[in-house]
Amino acid sequence: MTNVYEGESPSRLEGKLSAMIVCWILGFGSLISWNSMLTIGDYYYNLFPDYHPSRVLTLVYQPFAFGTMSILAYNEAKINTRRRNIFGYSLFVASTFMLLVLDLATSGRGGLGSFIGICVIVAFFGVADACVQGGIVGDLSFMLPDFIQSFFAGLAASGALTSALRLITKAAFEKSNNGLRKGAMLFLAISTLFEFLCVLLYTYFFPKLPIVKYFRSKAALEGSKTVQADLAAAGIQTKEDHNEQNERLSNKQLFIQNIDYALDLFLIYVLTLSIFPGFLYENTGEHKLGTWYSLVLIASYNVWDLISRYLPLVKFLKIESRKGLTIAILSRFLLIPAFYFTAKYGDQGWMILLVSFLGLTNGHLTVCVMTAAPKGYKGPEQNALGNILVLCLLLGIFAGVSLDWLWLIGKKNAF
Repeated sequence: MTNVYEGESPSRLEGKLSAMIVCWILGFGSLISWNSMLTIGDYYYNLFPDYHPSRVLTLVYQPFAFGTMSILAYNEAKINTRRRNIFGYSLFVASTFMLLVLDLATSGRGGLGSFIGICVIVAFFGVADACVQGGIVGDLSFMLPDFIQSFFAGLAASGALTSALRLITKAAFEKSNNGLRKGAMLFLAISTLFEFLCVLLYTYFFPKLPIVKYFRSKAALEGSKTVQADLAAAGIQTKEDHNEQNERLSNKQLFIQNIDYALDLFLIYVLTLSIFPGFLYENTGEHKLGTWYSLVLIASYNVWDLISRYLPLVKFLKIESRKGLTIAILSRFLLIPAFYFTAKYGDQGWMILLVSFLGLTNGHLTVCVMTAAPKGYKGPEQNALGNILVLCLLLGIFAGVSLDWLWLIGKKNAF
């Protein structure tokens, strides 16, 4: 085994492009299972028309994600990041496969028992999401901002590509017997395979990239204990005395210093998840697109969410001012009355435009916050801050999916 890297410049190390590609794939794998479930929402609405599946499944998912993430963020300095991430992706593989098994075992029949089974599996999705998203973001926070951007672009790509594939499978299977079910099974099978690819990449390929080894070694020299297993997997030996040489800010101090960033992420996702996906499935009325309408809306959001996560790579489009970020995020709340009146009085073109803008602002502002916040801290602090910010993001999602039920007030046959 070799000792930790010392003195090398990251610009001279190989593997940056490979690392960015792997980060993109890991981001894609972090949400492909959940996005597949959202995208096949029309199948679940066909099976469980009285249970509000899009809203209920999201509401089941988020408490488990937030609760698990709270525990992990509090104890992040003591947790083996390698085991955490491998466990998370492995749990995604098992849970997605179990959705396939459940559907095959019930022959695609609805009913309360099947719905409860799906809810249990979705709870495991929430645990896996907390393990993976917080673990990977914390890990990448002490590396290059480009890695975080690639990871979050991969998150959005999972939505965009699953939406595109859903439109294709709907067109292909629409007139066939059990067409919705065949499309859903194809989605879940692809998701399972992709999650397994993430397990392999993170376990065997990513830790051995020179630039990844450099940043993890640097974090170890600054006192990080979370990278030791990953360095060992790459054949690098850490010295115990390094871990005691550097004191770091506490989680409370990091939160107070970055409370505006934490609030920004919370507000971004409160708004987004109070509209997407429940409102788009149940509150947008009937239009010329018929059963395609909700799928087109979901696809529009996902595509613009993906595109917007690359915009901060253009320097003049990146918002770096903390005050500017907060103003932009608060102004998004004007979308709430806009969606309400468009759903009530507007046509499908205006709704597609609004949904596209929702996705555009969601992705752009998320990447701006996540790449700006870790700057200026040591490796262990950046890892902790990454976990704290993901916790605030998940809290925003949890609050958003809870508030989403308010759209049902006054709607006939809501329950």
